[in-house]
Amino acid sequence: MAQLAVGVGWRAAAIYETQAGKAPFDPELAMAAAASPTLMSRESLLHALYEAAELEHNLMCTYLYAAFSLKDGEADGLSPAEAAAVARWRSTIVHVAIEEMGHLAAVWNITSALCGTPRLGRNNFPLDPGYLPASVVVKLAPFTAETLQHFVFLERPDGSAEKDGEGFAAERHYVRGSEGPRLTPMAINYDTVGAFYAALSQGLRALVATHGEPVAFCGDPALQLSPSEIELAGAKPVICLKTALAAFDAIVLQGEGAPRDTSDSHFQKFAAMRGEFRELCRRNPAFAPAFPAATNPVLRRPPRPEGRVWLENPEAIAAVDLANASYGLMLRLLGYSYSVPGPCAEKSLAVDLAIGVMHAVVPLAERAARLPAGPSNPACHAGMSFTALRDAAPFPQGRAARRYFVERLTQLAEAANALRDCGDPRARVAADHLASQLQSASRGFDLSAAARAPAPGAARAASAAPEPDAAQPAGSAPGPVAPTTVDGVETATGKRLQLMFEAKRCIHARFCVTGAPKVFLANVQGPWIHPDAMDVERVVEIAHACPSGAIRYRRLDGARDEGAPPVNLASIREAGPYALRGELKIEGRSQGYRATLCRCGASKNKPFCDGSHHDVGFSATGEPPSGKTDMLPVRDGVLAIEPQTNGPLAVRGNLEITSGTGRIVARVTSARLCRCGGSSTKPFCDGTHAKIGFKSG
Repeated sequence: MAQLAVGVGWRAAAIYETQAGKAPFDPELAMAAAASPTLMSRESLLHALYEAAELEHNLMCTYLYAAFSLKDGEADGLSPAEAAAVARWRSTIVHVAIEEMGHLAAVWNITSALCGTPRLGRNNFPLDPGYLPASVVVKLAPFTAETLQHFVFLERPDGSAEKDGEGFAAERHYVRGSEGPRLTPMAINYDTVGAFYAALSQGLRALVATHGEPVAFCGDPALQLSPSEIELAGAKPVICLKTALAAFDAIVLQGEGAPRDTSDSHFQKFAAMRGEFRELCRRNPAFAPAFPAATNPVLRRPPRPEGRVWLENPEAIAAVDLANASYGLMLRLLGYSYSVPGPCAEKSLAVDLAIGVMHAVVPLAERAARLPAGPSNPACHAGMSFTALRDAAPFPQGRAARRYFVERLTQLAEAANALRDCGDPRARVAADHLASQLQSASRGFDLSAAARAPAPGAARAASAAPEPDAAQPAGSAPGPVAPTTVDGVETATGKRLQLMFEAKRCIHARFCVTGAPKVFLANVQGPWIHPDAMDVERVVEIAHACPSGAIRYRRLDGARDEGAPPVNLASIREAGPYALRGELKIEGRSQGYRATLCRCGASKNKPFCDGSHHDVGFSATGEPPSGKTDMLPVRDGVLAIEPQTNGPLAVRGNLEITSGTGRIVARVTSARLCRCGGSSTKPFCDGTHAKIGFKSG
């Protein structure tokens, strides 16, 4: 053994000696290079990472399917104690599924770091033998004691004696892999997912030992998903062996095949759920926490019917069809985000749309689980089949892809609208989500205006020069005219300045009546705005101080109008709104350079603040703790704000978030800001809006 170890070491050292400019000899990496023939090439590693992506993707779908089948509460025949338990289980399973999505993002980032394109596709359920080892069975099944035991088995720690759930045995036992090294990538065998990731880690070490770290991790980091686009623990940039191995370790310790059990692991969560389930069954042997959703539902007559349920009910088919199509678009959008270098608005928009579309999938999938499958299967309900696209490869970045996304969202929104009158509120929720995402995509991608829009500099230059008044001789300023009100905007025109006031946006900060009391007269009858009553420069300063943008102006003396600030800012006002400054585009419309947006959830003029936070006694600090504050390479530019239906403010663009006293809280290129007033992570959204039933309408 000693001679073998020495021989392996010399062989690995020889590999290092052939590499020009590599790091000093590392015995651990050298041993990996010499001892890992199966996964030591880039091609074989990418092949294995594609399987890892499919595995995480499949697990996420199976967990969600079980969660969708759970009953809603006492209305579905559960006792109060049972209803409370089922609600906790649903929340736990969805949380685990979200963590699986984080694992998937980590695998995608590692794939991208190795210069590969992330694998978004997967085979349809149920998987045929050979796609995964015989010890890893994946299929769609409703929540039952057997399904829960299957989840426990999948997430078991290394060395665990847990058995798989009844009905989840492999169709046949087999061993994958081949003897000896191969140039053609081959699937490897493993008993647990943890063992698979251990092999992947060893393969990465071998690749670095062979080529060196800069060559091994040669992919563009800007193509990966990062916290700038999505709040997932796994979405951290992978730039070296250390960051890649850390991602693998996090995946294993959080759930599948951990070498040691942790209190917050997926295994512990499912095991605790199993104990609670057994106790409730002891109290009530008839306890049934879920609807009898189909095992492996399919939308077409299956050529291999064994283990599948063909859906025949037209209502169920419509819900599943729309859910599947929305799920497919979500994958397209996530794939597109990996083709767009970031951080940038377009990358963030693609991710935001993907999340928004997934929010439409949930109520559709829940509706399907509550509908009968059809006459051939009278004892079971339908269920979302997660039908996979034949190829979910990312589209190249550009106008054609943007057009596709708008077209596809239009189709989905129209189909969802046709389901509105079915009587199920879930269908209306799904339709609202898809309509909202269509609006966001149409405005964000801006297909009609993008080609004709002038350059930003030209637009600002044009706005700086006021159009001449046709009724006024050239070179002269107009005299004072009576104020006019159009669409809620009151306009008063003086000799050198035109002042506009929009009452609905006013939050009564009182900078106007205290800083320019001769111009803005408080509590008077008749005209109250007098542009010529003070020096024009002083009036302009007062207008700039108006945080809500209720006061705007237009210069009539040839001087420049207000322009975008050099730094985009969002100030968090104590127990009040967000005060934003930047080139603001809200719901696709230019809204000037100043605005105050509601964060208490009570405004009657959403997304703008109308002072309702005072009426409802809203209490929230203006001094949240600081988070990520790395300086942004660009600090200005368009700030696009899309209020999500019954959800947060999705903000895209360069933004510095400050406390009320000016301290930096975060610097971001995208964010989801709470506007329901309930988030525990203010100013950022934590999903509370869904729990409290926040309505943005």
